[in-house]
Amino acid sequence: MNPLFLFDIDGTVLRKAGPHHRMALEHASTEVAGREISCEGVPVAGMLDRDIVRLMLRQAGVADKRIAPWMPRIVALAQKRYPRICPDLRHRVCPGMRPFLARLQRRGVACGLVTGNLSRIGWHKMRQAGLRGYFQFGAFAEMGKTRSDLAGLAIAEARRRRLCDPAAPVYLVGDHMNDIRAARDNGIHVVSVTTGPMTRAELAQFSPDFLLDDIRHLPLEIIGE
Repeated sequence: MNPLFLFDIDGTVLRKAGPHHRMALEHASTEVAGREISCEGVPVAGMLDRDIVRLMLRQAGVADKRIAPWMPRIVALAQKRYPRICPDLRHRVCPGMRPFLARLQRRGVACGLVTGNLSRIGWHKMRQAGLRGYFQFGAFAEMGKTRSDLAGLAIAEARRRRLCDPAAPVYLVGDHMNDIRAARDNGIHVVSVTTGPMTRAELAQFSPDFLLDDIRHLPLEIIGE
């Protein structure tokens, strides 16, 4: 029985993809708010894009009652902006990730994204990295309130589309403690890689099923090799 694999993007599939994602969120927020909005000082690791926008606006003194009505327009503008400024990302793919995804594809293992990126931003990153063809579906920032919600949506979508057996093991690959929490909340396995901002010691505190320097060190027995 083939497993199902779910992947975070930033710090997991891609590393140091540049400031363009942040710039798109800032540009959209500034345009809608009519004042300068910045990510400076806002924690972004492991966060969902809408939460990052919300924190940026609050930091700039925008009242909460204004943020919710503004959010759909900010989301739309950010997703329109990012493809215009995103560079080639093929050199930003994390070590071993491309051959690992190719191996999963050859074995017929379904792969999806579970990411805090907005959908058009996330898919454009995958195209720019030359990885779009490896992922059949995804759960993105605008689809749920938490990363745990997104993981649940991704699992449900894979099963709805019969991409995996309902009893198949599911693995969430991520670089942040929020990925571990999302996996635990959904009762699935978690593979933590240290290609993101968190150290091995920091990730170890959350007891992932696998804690790896990068995906090259994942035991291939779990995909039947």
